[in-house]
Amino acid sequence: MAQAMKIAIVDDEQDMRQSISQWLALSGFDTETFPSAEEALKSVGQDYPGVIISDIRMPGMDGMQFLKKLMSVDSSLPVIMITGHGDVPMAVEAMRVGAYDFLEKPFNPDRMTELAKKATQARRMTLDARALRRELGDGTTIMKKLVGASPVMERLREDILDLGQADGHVLIDGETGTGKTLVAHALHAVGAKAGRKFVVVRLAGQDEETLGANLFGPMEEGGQQPLVEQARGGTLVFEDIEALPMALQARLLAWINDQGTPPETRVVAICNLQDGGRTCEDCLRPDLFYRLAQMKITLPPLRARGEDILMLFTRFADQFAEEYGCAAPTVSAQEAAQLLQAPWPGNIRQLINIAERAVLQSRRGSGTISSLLMNDHDDVQSATMTTEGKPLKEYVEAFERMLIDNTMRRHKGSIVGVMEELCLPRRTLNEKMAKYGLQRSDYL
Repeated sequence: MAQAMKIAIVDDEQDMRQSISQWLALSGFDTETFPSAEEALKSVGQDYPGVIISDIRMPGMDGMQFLKKLMSVDSSLPVIMITGHGDVPMAVEAMRVGAYDFLEKPFNPDRMTELAKKATQARRMTLDARALRRELGDGTTIMKKLVGASPVMERLREDILDLGQADGHVLIDGETGTGKTLVAHALHAVGAKAGRKFVVVRLAGQDEETLGANLFGPMEEGGQQPLVEQARGGTLVFEDIEALPMALQARLLAWINDQGTPPETRVVAICNLQDGGRTCEDCLRPDLFYRLAQMKITLPPLRARGEDILMLFTRFADQFAEEYGCAAPTVSAQEAAQLLQAPWPGNIRQLINIAERAVLQSRRGSGTISSLLMNDHDDVQSATMTTEGKPLKEYVEAFERMLIDNTMRRHKGSIVGVMEELCLPRRTLNEKMAKYGLQRSDYL
């Protein structure tokens, strides 16, 4: 859920503070007022969830001093300055220092509302981007996104932790929708370069000349640095490495070789090749392939992850149910078996899509998960059954785990409530929770 934006109004005149606050409150803003810059600084700091409207002429710390202090704390914080008649030169100086905009007295309240809307939108985008960068730079947080109790996911997490600490370049491959870019983020976040630059280059769909200039330069005068320079000392990720033209493959190889050992900048190459029978090795120069594939991670397809399928479906369905304000759909034993048997050519992306559609049709009181699986493919038979069957025991255990997990979520970790609903004695419930790796603390 998006963070609620505030407007802090700073003015030594009480009537002015109250009138601005009342007008903005009527326009739907959450306001707070301060009689001085000194008081405001006690509450307004880095990551303040909103914008500032401040008078420029105040006793004690004036508006310009206040602005400079705010910019030193958080240079992207939008500050709208209120200036008196004839203070335009001062307003221009405020803009140079970093003010978002200014209003000259007497100002039009509608103009103030318009500025406040634009400033809060800009602030929200800044804070969202900042939160995302922190999340992607936090190894603990991002590893939690790689959920799953299946053996293949446990091995994947171990591989990421091992390779993340190493210096060599990495090649990531796997089917579409398996989360290859997320794994690239995780490798960076758990490694020694976690606090440094993380640059992603999407190679598909770019012409060779433009791509070469963006990667290696020369750039137009006044333009940004080439991407290899932007990523210097950090991690450079190439998505769709198979789309890199041969001439640029030679330049990339030369750049990699020039770095020496250990490399100053780590390269993570993501292969999204989907052509039947072709591999990443077929599309790259042998010398470049072997440099990139010093370390390799192949992501498991969803169909190979067993009971993770039901756990992920439940999580996504719960998230969409909360978003749409309705109850999550109940999964029958037959539907659980079909979810486990589906081939999932689109992997996690396809599962997310099915979960959202299941919630929407459940809200309408119509449709089944089975119908969604069948309609998701032209071939009805292949939509509901993989070519390889699974032992009955695996289906039963996966359904049992999902049932206990869902019931624990519904009762918010109340053991008594779960025991009563599932008609299980405490000892049996404890044994099954231990067997499936379910902990009561996760549901409180």
